[in-house]
Amino acid sequence: MQDVIIVGGGLGGLTAGALLSKSGKKVSLIEQHNVVGGYATTFKRKNFKVEVGLHEMDGLHKTDQKRKIFEELDVFKNVEFIKVPEFYKFKKDDLNISIPNDVNKAKEILIQNFPKEQIAIDSFFKRIFAISDEVEKMPNPDQKWKLVLLAPISPFIFPNLLFRSKESVGNFLDSITQDNDLKLVLTANLNYYHDNPYELSLSYFATAQTSYFKGGGYFVKGGSQNLSNYFRDIILQNRGEVILKNLVTKILIKDGKAIGVEYRKTKGGEAVQLFAKEIIFNGAVPNLIDMLPKIESEKLKPVKVLQLSPSILTLYLGFDKPLNKLGNDSYSTIFFPENSKFGDVSAENWSICDYSQIDSGLTEDGKSFAVIVEMDYINNWKQFSDEEYKKAKNEKITDLLSKLEIEIPNVKKHIIYSELATAKTNERYTLNPDGAVYGFAQTTNQSFINRVQNRSIIPNITYASAWTMPGGGFTGAILSGYFAYLSLK
Repeated sequence: MQDVIIVGGGLGGLTAGALLSKSGKKVSLIEQHNVVGGYATTFKRKNFKVEVGLHEMDGLHKTDQKRKIFEELDVFKNVEFIKVPEFYKFKKDDLNISIPNDVNKAKEILIQNFPKEQIAIDSFFKRIFAISDEVEKMPNPDQKWKLVLLAPISPFIFPNLLFRSKESVGNFLDSITQDNDLKLVLTANLNYYHDNPYELSLSYFATAQTSYFKGGGYFVKGGSQNLSNYFRDIILQNRGEVILKNLVTKILIKDGKAIGVEYRKTKGGEAVQLFAKEIIFNGAVPNLIDMLPKIESEKLKPVKVLQLSPSILTLYLGFDKPLNKLGNDSYSTIFFPENSKFGDVSAENWSICDYSQIDSGLTEDGKSFAVIVEMDYINNWKQFSDEEYKKAKNEKITDLLSKLEIEIPNVKKHIIYSELATAKTNERYTLNPDGAVYGFAQTTNQSFINRVQNRSIIPNITYASAWTMPGGGFTGAILSGYFAYLSLK
């Protein structure tokens, strides 16, 4: 019998597995894909190493919880992180603003561009950093004694988190400014978290956004697969096992408690049972319902009504020259149409991440790799037949490349590789319902204390993924694995 079975090999499961293995636990991780990592993976095309998900990982500053995790696992000695040159560049009509990672420089640039909005800009940063400071004081899931000690004085320590937990990003910005463009600039990277500022939790947005301003953004040199593989290797080096190309189909229950799993090869085969004291579920929580006996699955039915996050559409592009030699001057640029209105979910804003701006390790000398990204939804694709789907994808590629050609003239003739991933692609490879890349949406009703907690209602099951605390993204997934570890170590 194993100490822990981990269902899924995304960053949450890998982080938990690495920490538990190093602490002496006997771990088995089962992943349906042929590599570990989830969105933290790469694949090869025409001598390009294609980065699936990572554009920039926030933080790594001295108070960032990931730093503690990485130091405990010797990550910095084995994985190289490249700091990206800016947070993001915003482009709309004649408005062209590069937002630095440094908060003071960011405020200075914003005030230069919006001189009448200095009070609003100051208010914005004051509030998001106040929220971030409160979050850093919050106890970890295993520190219940701190909750008891802090309870009497919590209104004074956590005023924003307690009394303004249901405030949205949109409502907050409306309260400090009426300048449409300023609101767009301040939330240009909103799609890192959600698609609608009037649904997105201000507390969640503030916590993530300030992490970039405190520590900057980083890319894993050679691609995020290097980080995933390193966590995998820790599991293997500490008596653990990683079982690839196998899909868990059942959670075994005895006396109301999880005791193991049943799995089989992804392409079919005989079922195998494996038993353990604890199960870490590193997958979409809604998928767990179908893996449980009826009595236990009924207990999880409330999650079926929770709102899912949007998906992401990604156009992967390989060039025969560095994109920074073809006229592009920033790492991450976010483009907004001329008449974009703050809060308009239907607005077709899009972004490009140009890895030639850093020493990414993704391409050979003289070439470059980039991605164009938009929000996406399964309803954009699920009505198509296979043939119609291919045609619609090609039309989308043509549309995106036409937009790119306007911004970087003559760029299309240098493209030697292109491939489009949609919400359907995300659903296929990750098994996330509707390709929801951030799990449950980070709305005001589904963040922090209102989010699905790490310890399941089903005994002996712990969650570690974007679907639980604290949420999606690389940082959210890593922290969810850390919280799972804390509850089981």
